[in-house]
Amino acid sequence: MSYNLYYYVILVNSKSMVFDPNKYIFTINVDNFESQVIAYSETTPILIDFWADWCPPCLVISPILENIIDKYQGKIALGKIEVDHDENMKLAGRYQTRGFPSILLISNGNEIDRFTGSKSQQFISTFIEDNLENF
Repeated sequence: MSYNLYYYVILVNSKSMVFDPNKYIFTINVDNFESQVIAYSETTPILIDFWADWCPPCLVISPILENIIDKYQGKIALGKIEVDHDENMKLAGRYQTRGFPSILLISNGNEIDRFTGSKSQQFISTFIEDNLENF
């Protein structure tokens, strides 16, 4: 069975905000990071995807991540941070990301593991499974 994710873009006060109907995928920014990532990670592990729209590997891995998150049905979530939007690069600096995409696994407010670059669905599934064993 295949699922298509549809995104809705709404202009609010001249800023574009993306809302994903999948409740386990969030658009994150510097303003909502604490509530959407740190607080959320207290109950559910969350992958953070630091990405840029000029980055081809970022565009390749995005649908793979979304597909995987959909399959876990709430056991793990995905937060997407577009690093070139507003002040989001501060978050990339906070976590010392060196390249994009950088994928971090956060649980209980702490980084558990990470990887950088576009990876296969099998690699990402194994990454998640290996880390979920600790929860």
